[in-house]
Amino acid sequence: MSRRYFGTDGIRGRANQHPMTSEIALKVGMAAGKIFQSGGHRHRVVIGKDTRLSGYMLEAALMSGFTSVGVDVFLLGPMPTPAVAMLTRSLRADLGVMLSASHNPSHDNGIKLFDPDGYKLSDDMERQIEDLIDGDTRALLADAERIGRANRVESAQERYIEFAKRTLPKSLRLNGLRIVIDCANGAAYKVAPEALWELGAEVIKIGVEPNGQNINLNCGSTAPQALIDKVREVRADIGIALDGDADRVVIVDEKGRIVDGDQLMAVIADSWMQAGKLSAGGIVATVMSNLGLERYLSGIGLTLARTPVGDRYVTEHMRKHGFNVGGEQSGHIVLSDFTTTGDGLVSALQILACVVSTGKTVSEVCSRFEALPQVLTNVRYASGKPLEDVRVVKAIEGAKQRLGNRGRLVIRPSGTEPVIRVMAEGDDESMVSSVVGDIVEAVRLAAA
Repeated sequence: MSRRYFGTDGIRGRANQHPMTSEIALKVGMAAGKIFQSGGHRHRVVIGKDTRLSGYMLEAALMSGFTSVGVDVFLLGPMPTPAVAMLTRSLRADLGVMLSASHNPSHDNGIKLFDPDGYKLSDDMERQIEDLIDGDTRALLADAERIGRANRVESAQERYIEFAKRTLPKSLRLNGLRIVIDCANGAAYKVAPEALWELGAEVIKIGVEPNGQNINLNCGSTAPQALIDKVREVRADIGIALDGDADRVVIVDEKGRIVDGDQLMAVIADSWMQAGKLSAGGIVATVMSNLGLERYLSGIGLTLARTPVGDRYVTEHMRKHGFNVGGEQSGHIVLSDFTTTGDGLVSALQILACVVSTGKTVSEVCSRFEALPQVLTNVRYASGKPLEDVRVVKAIEGAKQRLGNRGRLVIRPSGTEPVIRVMAEGDDESMVSSVVGDIVEAVRLAAA
């Protein structure tokens, strides 16, 4: 049964268009608030947001929805997604809400929900919320004496900064490091630079002037050129780029070269293994992580477990099988010793810890393996199921035989649009391009 509002990461869409309207936000607050009530105590929810203009509108609607069903609201203001997850646990809330569309443009927004332990909701829980949204919400209203109150948490930023700093050893300082931090004009524009400065670094800030409409605009982890330019200009030791809600990170080394999530996971896995902190004998990543990462981990005696694309799948696998490091090539890294979701700042601090403890440069620390050539092509189709076409099946089988054990093939339909994503990687770049081309051509013929 398809879901009506929730996608792969909460509810998301263009602001003031269905489903990202005040009306739906109000009903989400009512429905989620009702479902998470158990027992006779006063129930509470924490609400954070990024810096989008529509955040004001949706925050007010959610607040009205929650209070109308008897839930007290704690407003955090602009805060990273991982901070909301952390404060949901810290404040013993029944529910956490983050208003953000992550790396999307400013005209989009989204609603992410966290359970009392700070984890994203299950599919079943999201379906229950959808059923209440589409039902008679008047039946959810609390008696007048039970209406909730709203409070602003003035200490939210300080709480998160201290949390992030405590993920490092007490004796570790960043003195002498020149760091450029790009906050994407997003949720971490205050807390991330402050945390780095308090740890002793010289901090150069960009992407810290949000105006409601410039989040992720030519800045942040999805547009790192501004960071690259600034690192080279000021001769920084490292550049750190976050996305709009600061749950993912991209690093730029002192030479101005981008370091992706695969390299960062390799660094953290090796460091934690040597310190005796890595659990389950490996890490978790998605099917999109480079084969070079898998080979590197194998070479140091670690495994790589792969999941479908999406941080939620990574986290679920980590919880089920006892891993404490996982993530995505995009820089969404989950370190479950500290967090329940990706945290760009905490991940960057782990890399900085390696830089300080080894005395090496970022380029030396983060060059763990040579990434294999990887080709990804998206093929749009109008209708039907192209992957079931006999021509496509034949092309895929032929590609697998050609690649053998020298490469890897991933073909998957998009979860958000009518697109087939065809990805291959291997030691021979020309062969990789060739097999992708053959499959893409077959998909196009099947979709014609």
